[in-house]
Amino acid sequence: MNFRALQNTHLVAAVLFVASVLVLAMQLITPSPIMVSMGDSSAQATQLGEYFTYSDVAVVVVAAVLCGASGTYLVLHDRAQQLVQPKHDRPDARSQPAVNGGVEPSNGVSDSDSGTWESHHERWEATAERLQNNEEVVYTALIEADGELPQRKLVEETDLSKATVSRTLDKLEHRELVERERVGIGNTVRLQ
Repeated sequence: MNFRALQNTHLVAAVLFVASVLVLAMQLITPSPIMVSMGDSSAQATQLGEYFTYSDVAVVVVAAVLCGASGTYLVLHDRAQQLVQPKHDRPDARSQPAVNGGVEPSNGVSDSDSGTWESHHERWEATAERLQNNEEVVYTALIEADGELPQRKLVEETDLSKATVSRTLDKLEHRELVERERVGIGNTVRLQ
C-alpha cells in the first residue's frame, strides 16, 4: 500500500472539509442584501432586506456536498480499511508440531518458529508505541508475558481495576489487537 498517497488523500480531504465548512458558515451567516432602484429621472437604491440569491444557494449546496463527502471519507475510510485487512493469527504453541522428537527447546520456541515469533514481537512493539494510557499499559503487560495471559493475572500485573481492564480489552478486541478465550470461569487474553 502506498502510504504517502494515503497521507496526501487524507490531507486533501481534511483541507476540503475545513474550506467547505468555512464557506458554508460565511454564506449562511451573511446573506446578500437585495437592492431596488426606483425613481423617474434618478436612480435610487433601497435595501429591502437580506435574502439569499440563487448564486448564494448554489454556493451553499456545493459547500454542503463537499463538506459531507470529505467528512464521510475522513470518518469511514480507516474503518473500511480495518474491515478489508486480513486478520493475522499469532503462532499458537498448542497447534505447532513437535520437533526434536517431542522435546521443546529451552526457550519454548522452535528454531523454525523463532523468525516468525520475533516478527510478531516486533509488530507488537510497534503497535504498543501507537497506543496510549490504559491500552498501552495492558498491551505492554501482554507483550511482557509473551503474548498470552489470564485476564485475572492481567488485572494483578497492571494494578488497574477489573472494570478498567475489561473495558480496555473490549477496545483492544474491537480493534482486533487482542482476543479473549473463555477458559473455565475466566478468560485468557492473547495478542493477535
